[in-house]
Amino acid sequence: MRTLAVIPARYHSTRLPGKPLVEIAGIPLVIRVLRQAKRCSLLDRVIVATDDERIAEVVRKDKGEVMMTPPDLPSGGDRVAWVVKCVEDADVVLNIQVDDPLVGPKMIGSLVEALAQDEDCDLAVAVKEIEKPEEVEDPNIVKVVFDQYFKALYFSRSVIPYPRVKGASYYKHIGPYAYRRPFLLEFASWEPTPLERSESLEMLRVLERGRKIKCVPVESDTIEIDTPEDVERLEAYFREHGDDLKW
Repeated sequence: MRTLAVIPARYHSTRLPGKPLVEIAGIPLVIRVLRQAKRCSLLDRVIVATDDERIAEVVRKDKGEVMMTPPDLPSGGDRVAWVVKCVEDADVVLNIQVDDPLVGPKMIGSLVEALAQDEDCDLAVAVKEIEKPEEVEDPNIVKVVFDQYFKALYFSRSVIPYPRVKGASYYKHIGPYAYRRPFLLEFASWEPTPLERSESLEMLRVLERGRKIKCVPVESDTIEIDTPEDVERLEAYFREHGDDLKW
C-alpha cells in the first residue's frame, strides 16, 4: 500500500491565534508535527495542507512539502480530502492534527498496519486507556467502547461504559486517523448524521452509516495544543522527559 499523511494547518484559531506557528521550545508546532511524521518509515509522502503563506514558508524552509488549499474549507478533514483528490496514487491516507506534536512514528505506523491486516475496516484510530480519573467525566475527552475484535461500538463525550460496577476500564480516542482513500472521499461527501450532530463527533457519522472503525490501543499519550496553558504543559513535559521523542 502507498501511504500519504496530510497535516491540515489553519492559521486562524480562536483560543490560540497562529497556532501552527507557535513555537514549542524554539520550534514551530507545525514543524514538530511534520518531523515526527517523516520519521515513520511506513509513510511514502507527507504533505502540510494550508491556506496561509506564512505557514507554507516555514514548512518549505524545513524542506517539507506544502499544498495550498482553498481558504473556505470548513474543517481540517475537508482540507485533507481536498489534497487527496489531487494525489491519486495513495491507498491509505492519514490525517495528522497540527496540534498534536507528541504523535510519533510508532503510533502512526500502528494505524497503517491495522488497515493492512484488517480488510474489513475502512478507518483506524488510536485509543489510549485513561489513567487520570478526571478525564473520564471530562466532555472534552472523547471516550470510546469497542468489541472483542477492537471494532468501535460508540464514541461519546459522556462516560461510557456507565460505572454501574466498580473497576471498569475507560479508553479515549487520541491522535491521527488512517483512512482507505476511497472511503475518505466517500466520507467527505456525506451529510452530518443525527448522533454526530448531538455529540459533535465525526466518527459517529461512520458508525451511523454502518461502516467499521478499527481501534488500535497505544501506550503513549498526547498533549493537544489549544491554549497558551497547553504550550506550557508541553514545554514542562519536554523539560522532564527530554525532546528526543522515540515513539
